Amino acid sequence: MQNKKITASLEDYLEAIYEIIEEKKGVRVVDIANKLNVRKSSVTEALKTLKNKGLVNYGRYDVISLTIEGENTAKNISNKHKFLYKFLKNNLGVSEDEASETACKMEHVISDNVLKKLENFILTKC
Repeated sequence: MQNKKITASLEDYLEAIYEIIEEKKGVRVVDIANKLNVRKSSVTEALKTLKNKGLVNYGRYDVISLTIEGENTAKNISNKHKFLYKFLKNNLGVSEDEASETACKMEHVISDNVLKKLENFILTKC
């Protein structure tokens, strides 16, 4: 198994897999490609990398699923995105599109510690 550190792009794949599974109870390469607006070949390469990192169960023609670690990582990324989106939209009055795009960028760089402090600040100040 390789190092668990993953790129922002791979985080997007994990988040997409998690959200599709939540919505459809299953996920296929084409579903991920459509959600992320990428080629199926790009999805396949990302899945191979995520598999090597122990984050997804994937084999050619097999069902795609998240490992326990992959699900925890994806859930964390998704929760960051949702929180940041709501903060930007509801507290700062940013448009839905801009809030979603900005939250997606921020979710990859904000530490859990900073996010927790922001959550606490909002709870006490807003």
